[in-house]
Amino acid sequence: MKLLFVYNADSGLFNTLSDIAHKLFSPDTYQCQLCAITHSAFRERKAWKRYIETLGIPCEFLHRDEFTMRHQTPDAKFPAVFQETDGRLTQCVTAEELAACRSMEELAALVAASCGGSTTMTTVRNNREKNDGG
Repeated sequence: MKLLFVYNADSGLFNTLSDIAHKLFSPDTYQCQLCAITHSAFRERKAWKRYIETLGIPCEFLHRDEFTMRHQTPDAKFPAVFQETDGRLTQCVTAEELAACRSMEELAALVAASCGGSTTMTTVRNNREKNDGG
């Protein structure tokens, strides 16, 4: 099994620059809550990266154009999270569910509950504190 996280944004330099500008100047109207939670304006958040590393499930992150080139899902709304098992896709987190998330902790809990992961941000935070000596 693998998790596919799909952003509501297209790949490419121009799109990346547009997304950065949108996040910086009008974050309330940004259309990808997955990206808004997991990335700063310029890079992936370290806490999110640590969370993904603890899942124990292979994860892939795709832009919507990359995803739609690989998979025939004409009715899919993005952002979204899918499980891919033996080439078969099952959506485990919808765009509406992602839009309701307001924090990395909420997103991690949603992924754990809906996609078969068992790790939450609390686990990551506790491990980090233990490894950091506090």
